[in-house]
Amino acid sequence: MRITVAFVLKASQLSVQDILASYPELEEEDIRQALEYAACVLSERTFSITSA
Repeated sequence: MRITVAFVLKASQLSVQDILASYPELEEEDIRQALEYAACVLSERTFSITSA
């Protein structure tokens, strides 16, 4: 079974322990790598934020 980075990020409101309990095929390192990958991808983008 493949679990995408997007799926891990969407589950990030849960604790690492909760994610691992729900998806035993994942390891803590998988979660860390998914977060690191997402941070790397986003660091390459620039976002404009306008004031309300």
